Amino acid sequence: MSRLGQPRSLDDTTAWRGAYAPYDLVKELCTAIGVITLLAVLLTVLFSSPDDRPSTIAQWSRQMPVDFATTVTAELDGTSGTAKYGPPYNQNGPGQHIAFIHLQKWLGVSHPINTANDFVIDPLKSIPANPAVHSAIAVYLAAPANNQAAWTAAYAKALEKASAGADGTVTVAAGNYGPVATITNSLLALAQSGGLDGDLLTSRQFYQTDYTKPLLFMSDGGLLAERAQAQHLLGTQWGMMNETGSYPGQVWLWLYTLPYQIEPFKSSTNADALVMLVMGILSLAFICIPFLPGIRSLPRRIPLYRLIWREHYRSDHL
Repeated sequence: MSRLGQPRSLDDTTAWRGAYAPYDLVKELCTAIGVITLLAVLLTVLFSSPDDRPSTIAQWSRQMPVDFATTVTAELDGTSGTAKYGPPYNQNGPGQHIAFIHLQKWLGVSHPINTANDFVIDPLKSIPANPAVHSAIAVYLAAPANNQAAWTAAYAKALEKASAGADGTVTVAAGNYGPVATITNSLLALAQSGGLDGDLLTSRQFYQTDYTKPLLFMSDGGLLAERAQAQHLLGTQWGMMNETGSYPGQVWLWLYTLPYQIEPFKSSTNADALVMLVMGILSLAFICIPFLPGIRSLPRRIPLYRLIWREHYRSDHL
């Protein structure tokens, strides 16, 4: 029925007898696209996260040549973090575990890495027409293990008081370092030229997407730790980040970072495994809330809950 009480016409196809106005659909479409494009560009400039450049071995060797040389020595004698880590890179460490659960050992070595060969010897062997480097490598490999350890230990000790020149070279006091000084300085020069980044990415696959080796090599030095500290991402700084820059931070991950700041997780060598176990138990408990008697009905005992759902409770008692 119409507002005046008369039946409404069933014919809705009556021709429009009012005025007409011109309407350019193409013009409106182009205007809308232009405005949206302008807003997208403007908002991207104002609110997008910064495009920080990635860290490279070349950058590390140029900015921190002494730290680079110290790391090379540790890779040679097997005392670096990667060399002693254990699975999935080698069998030189037990890996993290929880009681009888040894996930790293059970999964085994999936990315075999010999730090001396993969990070130092093999890249230097790829340098053509350099008899001095190849001779130093041959002498080092032919020497007994105790001689190799003595050379690297002496050179590592000398690096504690080393100085870096303006040209990026490292100067140490004279000593009996065997071929270690030649090997280290040659790898430093290769890294500063940018060649070592490419050498550590060489693999059999067509696309070079496996950055495991360069990342592990850099993590044994001080570059990544220095960058993490500047962006508050060290384990002692509670940092969490989705993208480069200081935002958007993962505030909801505070629960994951909290255990790392308290005992027994803080001082445990199995902190990652323990935190994973705790978070797994908490997540399982959260999933099971609808099935736990007493806990699932707990919200109904809260006055605010009943206030919010008052209409539901009223209709339920009708």
